[in-house]
Amino acid sequence: MSKIYYKSLEEIELIRESSLLVSRTLAEIAKVIEPGMTTKKLDELAYVFIKDNGAMPAFLNYNGFPYSLCISPNEKVVHGFPGEYVIREGDLISVDCGVIKNDYYGDSAYTFSIGEVDPEKAKLVDITKKCLQLAIEKAVVGSRIGDIGFAVQNLAELNGFGVVRELVGHGVGIKLHEKPEVPNYGKRGSGVKLEEGMVIAIEPMINAGVAGVKFWSDGWTVTTKDNKPSAHFEHTVAIKKGKADVLSTFSLIEEVLTEKR
Repeated sequence: MSKIYYKSLEEIELIRESSLLVSRTLAEIAKVIEPGMTTKKLDELAYVFIKDNGAMPAFLNYNGFPYSLCISPNEKVVHGFPGEYVIREGDLISVDCGVIKNDYYGDSAYTFSIGEVDPEKAKLVDITKKCLQLAIEKAVVGSRIGDIGFAVQNLAELNGFGVVRELVGHGVGIKLHEKPEVPNYGKRGSGVKLEEGMVIAIEPMINAGVAGVKFWSDGWTVTTKDNKPSAHFEHTVAIKKGKADVLSTFSLIEEVLTEKR
């Protein structure tokens, strides 16, 4: 898809339905994620939950990706393979999920702090989530893609963190990845103008150390160059006048996490 696809109000509601199923899936992950569990078990749970809700995992077999979730512990930035990794106290576990339901896609990601994490990791998670919130505030009619990227980059770098440049957010809805690209860096007032009907996935990927990343030979896994931790939060967002319409939600996840404390 080489040009931007503008969605109707009806299409946005279908994308919302898919996006909320992603959020519900991540809330199911929140219920069970704990030390001693393998990341493969989380992937299996997500597959069953998505199928039971009349949808398909969007990532499964996407360009050959063999799993329903991308699960990326600690220094893994994104696109990590679920497997025999045993989750430990103090880990950061980034979980990225997409679904396709009624022919429309939703996409969201959340970084889970497992038990007590060290202060550096706690700050990284907090700032990355705030980067997403600031970016969403710019996702309104009349802003530009560069305003979103600047909001993320400015806060992250003010806190001494590295902003991943090789991977970006994207349009979403009809396909999993559409135009326009949504970088997490940029200049205010630059780039594509945001208009009603655009739906984008905004997804800050922020490293505790340097911005640089390494790509694994499996063709998917991405890790930080200095092996310091990374965090990743993502929402699917419809561009509106005055205030963005966030189609996914973290509230379901955070209700579960609060109950578990």
